[in-house]
Amino acid sequence: MLTLTRKVGESVCIGDDVKIVVKEIKGKQVRLGIIAPPDVYVCREELYLKIQSANVMATSTDVNILDSISGLFGAPKVSKPRGGGGTDAD
Repeated sequence: MLTLTRKVGESVCIGDDVKIVVKEIKGKQVRLGIIAPPDVYVCREELYLKIQSANVMATSTDVNILDSISGLFGAPKVSKPRGGGGTDAD
């Protein structure tokens, strides 16, 4: 881990597109400003971890749930072919 010391107004650059600026320091809290392109996702770590956990839960399949809801749809109905159905009279 890289550890840096910055003062208010100073910044850190990550690559060519991301810049983190120290906006304010109050006691034990530091306020940061983050400048990044719209396609770079930026969020707090605790929120990121919640989203990751929700995504894992959403992709796991519970077979018991699938079995229990399969009866809700019933058996597929077979449609009869449409047509004349009769014989041709000469």
